Amino acid sequence: MSEYHIPVLLEESISGLVTNPDGIYADATFGGGGHTAAILSRLHDGGSVIAFDRDIDAIKNAPKDKRLTVIHNNFRFIENYARHHNVMFDGILADLGVSSHQFDTAERGFSFRFEEAPLDMRMNKEGKLTAADVVNNYPEEDLERILKLYGEVENARQIARLIKATPGIKTTGDLDRAIAKALPKNAEHKALARIYQALRIEVNQEMRSLEKFLEGATASLKEGGRLVIITYHSLEDRMVKNFIKTGNIDGIENKDAFGRVSAPLEAVNRKPIVPEESEIALNTRARSAKLRIAERRAAK
Repeated sequence: MSEYHIPVLLEESISGLVTNPDGIYADATFGGGGHTAAILSRLHDGGSVIAFDRDIDAIKNAPKDKRLTVIHNNFRFIENYARHHNVMFDGILADLGVSSHQFDTAERGFSFRFEEAPLDMRMNKEGKLTAADVVNNYPEEDLERILKLYGEVENARQIARLIKATPGIKTTGDLDRAIAKALPKNAEHKALARIYQALRIEVNQEMRSLEKFLEGATASLKEGGRLVIITYHSLEDRMVKNFIKTGNIDGIENKDAFGRVSAPLEAVNRKPIVPEESEIALNTRARSAKLRIAERRAAK
């Protein structure tokens, strides 16, 4: 389990999530199963966990536990599951990071560390769209938009132009060489990380999936149930923060007749919880993590 993925903010997230040891919980991003195992360790025999993951490699790691059900599906469909099985959750957790296994497996194409890996980046290997499809088939203006929006790439237009000037990009090495002259000196890795992030988000439709998940998870929580989310970049953290505050990802306040903001969730921690330096020293991928916890309000 630890070899597949090291769970981030483990104690903080599970302590914020589990309020009823006999409750029903969801780990919406099973990954290496570290958070799921920690939830199970807090539950009595009457408790249970429903875990979701779109990556079949992750599902293979599921432990044998009668209290655990693992679903091979995108977390955006959590409400569909809850409705179909007539369940409401005491808590739902989502760790939005890419698993260490995905980053460290060359053929998955998530990392520029592997120079000639296939440019794939699909979290669900049954999905049709790959990063190679994006760079080769998207118009230049769409590439520029993706790089700006999802990677906050400053010279997105130049990068997009270089990509479109290089036909037949198939590997991570092909992409890196195509854009090499546009990468800032002494900061190439940081720039590449942003570019790869943008392509990965587009391939997996991560922002749309997150929006649908936030809506579905909120609808699937019991009153007083906890929503616990770990984010890794500003775009998704802003979406989560806005949704908790206003009930929508845009942060638009909808007020009732008394001028009160109508939002189904209430923040438990006003500021995000971040990893201690000791955790970052053991797992550098935790350095950008932020944890937000919210509670389902009682219906009015």
